Amino acid sequence: MTNFVELDRLTALETLRLVRGAAVAAAGDADGKGIWDRPTPCAGWNLLDLLGHMTAQNHGFAAAARGEGGLPARWRVPDITADPVRAYAESVAATVVPFAEAGGGDREFVLPELGLALPGRVAVSFHFLDLAVHAWDLARTLAVEVQLPSTVWESALQVARRVPTGEQTRGRDGFFAPVRPTPGRATPLTETLALLGRSPDWSPEPSGTR
Repeated sequence: MTNFVELDRLTALETLRLVRGAAVAAAGDADGKGIWDRPTPCAGWNLLDLLGHMTAQNHGFAAAARGEGGLPARWRVPDITADPVRAYAESVAATVVPFAEAGGGDREFVLPELGLALPGRVAVSFHFLDLAVHAWDLARTLAVEVQLPSTVWESALQVARRVPTGEQTRGRDGFFAPVRPTPGRATPLTETLALLGRSPDWSPEPSGTR
């Protein structure tokens, strides 16, 4: 059986590495803001917006693991402008213990955005998938390579194939973007990206394909 708790931890650490890299790059900017203003593969979100979303999701899923997922405040996107790296690092740390304790079993996680409760092992697999794709989002935005083993993308693809395609989970107000056509000779990564509405050719440059 796939250990999604461990995959989630591994992927979270990679997102944190990328976020710390963004901070190093931001320190070299004249005003320190250029990196955080960059567009991302998530339509309408710049890098700071994406990081705010990821921070909120980490705290929300951690709360769900503690039995507090039904409280709207646990999912609220915080203002992370003052110190994006610290805010995100704290959100990653917040998931470790509750996921280890409840993420591999049948205890229900209440997920308001999906309008349902799921067994912990399923909920963590969704969180892992979201993190994995956002790791790619971060890397593309920063024009660097995401450093995750092939087993991560193989497992992410397993989960992506199970994500519903209805309006509740897709589109502007959904949890994931609409499905794109799968490219020829797809890899687990590129098929996962297509299933979650990403183009592997996306670039932050104006000429890039979104």
